Amino acid sequence: MKYTQLGRTGLEVSRLVLGTMNFGPQTNEADSHAIMDAALDAGVNFFDTANVYGWGENKGRTEEILGTWFAKGGERRDKVVLATKVYGNMAAEGDAWPNHHKLSALNIRRAVDASLKRLQTDHIDLYQFHHIDRATPVEEIWQAIDVLIQQGKILYAGSSNFAGWKIAQTNETAKRLGSYGLVSEQCLYNLAERRAEMEVIPAAQEYGLGVIPWSPLHGGLLGGVIRKEREGGAARSTSGRSGDALANTTVRAQIQAYEDLLEKHGLEPGEVGLAWLLTRPGVTGPISGPRTREQLDSAVRAVDLELSDEVLAALDEIFPGPGPSPEAFAW
Repeated sequence: MKYTQLGRTGLEVSRLVLGTMNFGPQTNEADSHAIMDAALDAGVNFFDTANVYGWGENKGRTEEILGTWFAKGGERRDKVVLATKVYGNMAAEGDAWPNHHKLSALNIRRAVDASLKRLQTDHIDLYQFHHIDRATPVEEIWQAIDVLIQQGKILYAGSSNFAGWKIAQTNETAKRLGSYGLVSEQCLYNLAERRAEMEVIPAAQEYGLGVIPWSPLHGGLLGGVIRKEREGGAARSTSGRSGDALANTTVRAQIQAYEDLLEKHGLEPGEVGLAWLLTRPGVTGPISGPRTREQLDSAVRAVDLELSDEVLAALDEIFPGPGPSPEAFAW
């Protein structure tokens, strides 16, 4: 496994992040534990989750699965850089109650204690804001975070799904208050969705945030979906945000060109999608959310995959980026 520092911190993390969103909804507890053991054996030390994972009536279930895995001992917790998130409403559907979501100081305090209990640990290494909160002052958020750091409940704070200007505002406020600020941004970023290159990633680089792309295969679209369609497996492979994408003839032509290119070079689409992200400036590591051990093994192989200049240039032709801001939309 290869490692890098998370943004401007001294924290060393693997260049592949284990995403756990499927643990519970798609993968049972025993298989989830086996995948985490295999990830640790492969040197993956960066695990990402969220308090709402498990979804529906099972919100929090994914954190519980991690907690029972940590409880097995064997230095599991000591070896893992643990990241979770706060924002979503943890109440049962139809039973929402004020102050049980978003980023008020009250909810942050409540949410971190609940996550620690489910995770069966005394601290969270990276506590991430799952979404911007338009109602809560940034000063209030940092006050709550600084208290948690002083209490030893969290070590670092990160953002997810923040705009570039919001990263700037949040870290400028932290600087004014004497807080350390955000150290990471978890954003939607992959070959098929490159808008983060305009402002989010430059802002992250300017403020020393590590970039952690989620949905690196765009919901399966970049994982060999047309080939799987021919083999009868497309229903599951496009179960995410790319479910209807192939109905668009332009998108389908792009994906066909992508798969043809990689077949010509003897490369696996899913591995190339991850490996491409590892070539991008500012990227700490993509989040791979395996449902099976085989998917984990494929993601681990991507870390050592070296893409030639020829392949990288061809990928840019198939999936051109937007270009920097403001040139992407002005002169």
